[in-house]
Amino acid sequence: MTPELAAGYAECARLTRAYGTTYYWGAALLPSAQRRHVYAIYALCRLADDIVDADGATTVRAADTAHQLTAFRDGFDAALAGDPRDATLAAIAHTVRETGIERECFDRFFGAMALDLTVAGYRTWADLCGYMEGSAAVIGEMMLPVLQPLTPDAKEPARALGFAFQLTNFLRDVGEDLDRGRVYLPADDLARFGADPWRRVVDQPWREVMAFEIARNRELYALARTGVAMLPPASARCVGTALDLYSRILERIESRDYDVFSGRARVPTWRKAVTAASILVAGPRQVA
Repeated sequence: MTPELAAGYAECARLTRAYGTTYYWGAALLPSAQRRHVYAIYALCRLADDIVDADGATTVRAADTAHQLTAFRDGFDAALAGDPRDATLAAIAHTVRETGIERECFDRFFGAMALDLTVAGYRTWADLCGYMEGSAAVIGEMMLPVLQPLTPDAKEPARALGFAFQLTNFLRDVGEDLDRGRVYLPADDLARFGADPWRRVVDQPWREVMAFEIARNRELYALARTGVAMLPPASARCVGTALDLYSRILERIESRDYDVFSGRARVPTWRKAVTAASILVAGPRQVA
């Protein structure tokens, strides 16, 4: 590996450890070659997400944000063509080429990132899933060539895990997304329960809509879990760890009485380390 690639992969690992600890602890159970590819995919998503989630990015600086996102996509495409603008993009492009990730996946991903520049909410669950197709399900598809599944049937569970992770983020980050002028809960669901996130009040309608969305989220995790047995042992440990850790965020939300306005529900780092260690020893659970 060239010094540039080594530096790029080191930066991808740093980004994952700093901002995606669940991915970091899950990937720790993979052989080093696969581990760095997980870090690279995470880094690509993090860098793009940071552009659209920066303070004022989609409110007071939307035009500038659109320019930044286009420039980042151009830099990514240049790296894929063999002309990387920095070491991090060089590592990400190396992962794409080495693992054979379909280029079409990135069209869907960047398309979803661009939606954040103009869309502040979604009317139905189907509408929200349309957005998550590019922001979440496609991430599961990107990871599959890295995880090397034993059967093509692993694709739908991988996509379900992407949906599950994204919905968990939406439920955890309601308050933060309101600060960005966005609501990622279906408007039809909010109306059905009479809930209004903009009030930032944990009342009974809010508890009911959150309980409904958490139940939906757990159904996605249950579907995703069926794919763990379709992976080789190291990949199964990786995915099993990430699934177990991320799904516990839902329990944290419940323990806070669905208060996602005053702070972020987190699984502590020590719990992530213990979970990774226990799965390394005992293997991931095969059933919910």
